Formats: sequence, C-alpha cells, structure tokens
Amino acid sequence: MEYENSIKCKAIEAFRKKLVIISRDYKILAANQHALKDLDEKITGELCHEIFFGLTTPCKECPATEVMQSGRPAVRHFQNDTDKSEKIQCLYSYPILSKDNQTEGIVVLDFEVPTLGFLEDKLRRSNALLRNLILSSVDAVIAADISGNIFIFNDVASEISGYSVHEALTQLNIRDLYPGNVAFLVMKKLRSEEFGGKGKLKSYHVDFMRKTGKVIPISLNASIIYEGQKEVATIGFFHDLRDELKMKKELEKAQSQLLQAEKMASLGKLAAGVAHQLNNPLGGITLFTQLVLEDYDLPEKAKDDLNRILKDAQRCRDTVKELLEFARQTRQEMQAHDLNKAINRTLFLLENQTLFHNIRIDKQLAPSLPPVHGDIQQLNHLLMNIILNAAEAMEGNGTLTVKTERCEDKKRLLIAISDTGPGIPDHVRPNIFEPFFTTKEPGKGTGLGLSMVYGIVENHGGKIHTLSRPGEGTTFIIELLTAEGNNGEKPSE
Repeated sequence: MEYENSIKCKAIEAFRKKLVIISRDYKILAANQHALKDLDEKITGELCHEIFFGLTTPCKECPATEVMQSGRPAVRHFQNDTDKSEKIQCLYSYPILSKDNQTEGIVVLDFEVPTLGFLEDKLRRSNALLRNLILSSVDAVIAADISGNIFIFNDVASEISGYSVHEALTQLNIRDLYPGNVAFLVMKKLRSEEFGGKGKLKSYHVDFMRKTGKVIPISLNASIIYEGQKEVATIGFFHDLRDELKMKKELEKAQSQLLQAEKMASLGKLAAGVAHQLNNPLGGITLFTQLVLEDYDLPEKAKDDLNRILKDAQRCRDTVKELLEFARQTRQEMQAHDLNKAINRTLFLLENQTLFHNIRIDKQLAPSLPPVHGDIQQLNHLLMNIILNAAEAMEGNGTLTVKTERCEDKKRLLIAISDTGPGIPDHVRPNIFEPFFTTKEPGKGTGLGLSMVYGIVENHGGKIHTLSRPGEGTTFIIELLTAEGNNGEKPSE
C-alpha cells in the first residue's frame, strides 16, 4: 500500500501543470508542487476558492461545480480584459468516481493555452516566412494541384517562363510548360521508385517551354504532395541550365584549345629538329645535281631525270621551309601594323595569279581601324595561306570575301575570310589545324599551311575558328590584339 501511494504521489508531482484535488465541499485534499508555488504548503483542508482566488464563495465559472452536478468532465476558459497576454487560462476538471459511480472528489487542472489571436498572428508570420522563402529562391518554384492548376509561381518562374505571375495563377496549366508529352513522363517518373523514391524526382534534366515556344534545358527536383495516400498536388524546383551549359561548352572549348596549343608546341619542336636535319642533305642534292647538269654533256633523258630530281629536292626544301615557319624559328619583330594595308598587299600579290582570274574579290574593310600588334612577316604568311586555301577550295571560281572590323571590347580586331566553296565536312573540321593533315591529293599539299596559321595566331595571343557547312562555303574568323596598350606604337609602313 505504501508503495502504491508513493507511486501516486510521484505521478502527481511529475505533472508539469497545476493539479489540485478537492472534495465535494471544495476543500483541498491534495495538490502538487506547481499548485503550491508561492503558497503555504499547509493548505490541505482549506477551501480552494479562498486559497487560490481570495473568494468567500465558489467561483461562478468553476468547472468543479459542473462536475459535481453532471458527473462528467468540464472545462472553462477565461482571460482578464486588461491582460494582453498571448495566452488564456484554462481550468479542466474531471470526477474521481467510487465503485458505484458516485463522485468522491474532483481533480482540477489549471494551465494556459495560446489565444486564438496569437495563433492567427503566428500563422500569418509563418505564411509570410514561407512566401519569402519561395520568392527568394534562386530557382523557379511552381506548385500545382493534381489537375495541373498552378497555385504557387514565384518571380524566377516568371523570368524563366515569360509568363507573369497573374497569368500563371489564373490561366496556365502546368502541362503548358512542357513540350509534347513531357508532363506525362515527369508524372510517370514521380510515381516510380527509380528516380529518388516514390513521389520524388531528383536532378532530372527536362525540356521547359517558354511562352514564346522556345525550349530551354532545366534540372528539375520535384515531389508529389499527399494527404494520406491520396495525391493532392505537385511542387517542383526548376533550375535553368542555360548558363551552366554555356560555361561547360566554353570550358570544353578552352580545354580543346589548350590541348591543341600543347600539341602544336610539341610538334613544332619536332618539326624544327627534322627541318634542320634535312636542310644540309637537301642542299647537297640540289647543288650537285645543278653541277652535273652544268658540267656534263648528257643525253636529254638523263637531263630530264636530273631536272626531276632537282624539282623534287626543291619541293622538299619548300616543305622544310614550311616546317620552320610552322615551328616559328625565325626571329619575331612585334610591332604595330595597319591590318587593312597588310590585307591589300596580300591581295595585290595574288589577284593577278591564274588561280584568281575567275574569283570575284569582295573587300569589306572597316575604315580607321587601330593598328594590330604583330610580326608583319608572319601575318603575311597567315593571310596568304588562308586566302590561297579559299581559292583552291573554290577551284578558281567563286567569290572571296575579306572583312575586317573592331570587336566590341575595343581591344581586338576581327578578320573574316569567306569563300563560296564546297565547305568542310563535319568529320574533317576538328582536324584541319593538325600538322600534315590534308584532304588534297598526294603530292599537292604538305598539310602544314593551316597548322602554321594556327601557330601564328596563337603566337600573337589571338583566336581562330571556322564556320562551315557542306555546300555552303567556309569562313575563317581570326581575332588579333590591337597595338593599343603596347606602348602606343604607331603602325609600320
């Protein structure tokens, strides 16, 4: 019995609110420590309304009175009109019944609960916070009911889609934001277990359709919202991938250019070594062949054979010369030069050649260009190679367009050399700047011309790329730095 009483006492004391047990005549039978706070502990036998409220008669709204009358639990709420607290007082009473269901005593619990106004204010603050979180998201946030009607559409969603928030909330269906049957596929994956668990879709790349009809790449994280087992809505976070894909493409291009530059540097050293090794024996072959032709009276057939040897040796020497140019073994003289003048000089040397007789030359040279910073000999080689390539691609018949202009950043000049030839096949284009790569017949090209062009452009801190489609001609676009900022040099004559 003592043990049971001890447990009961501990249970009463463990209750964290005020707990008082009274008799049917309102006398206090027991109370826990929360109820005794700031009171004399010797309150047993005293009247509860006198001890707690200083009244001579029971409280008018006392729930214990209702319990005595009905035998059922009762609750009362009250708040002082002058009390601006965010909580109201709550008295809850329930009967202690005897074996024959007679009320022997009443338990009164006294605790505080938040006011309705406080709860409403807290709800408003929570909603405002949620709204700010959604509006502040760096990604588009779109939520729709199970029929596709949109009820959340933040500002980023408006920017990406082109629809105003009002349009989306009043006129738009979530299916309108996906091309074709993509919306159906998204829901199918959301309901699957394979893409992040049922009801979830993580980092799924999907097409998103703007108001204009333009399709853009999106990374989608989405969820189904459930009430019990029932689907009631979906919410998605749409991350625009355009900037990331653009950066990735630029990075891949930069990596490709770096690899190409490293390849050129390695092959340049190799080419220079080979060229120097070949120069001496080729000089000997040429010299002694000429001496034999001059010093001996030979039959015509023998002379023809020796001339053929001389011609092939000269061709080898030309190849060696191109190798040395490719390897950039000549001393550079970097000065300021008039780019338009260099182009006009190159065209003057070429336009009277037989290959150019049926080629119309269209010069679109921007006036008053600032000088370009470079080695004029190498720039001449660069222009000569590209223009000759264009003429050969057109087989001596077509239009050659040479255009110059200043780039928007004012620090670079642009040269565009276009032909109306057959264009470069897609599978060939990645290799055109590689040494010894050529599509010409054997004996008609060394494959070093465009390699040398690439090396010259890189050596001048510039860039070169091509635009070409089979059957639509080719354009070589070259960007070179101006001489501005290089001690303000004037162009050389």
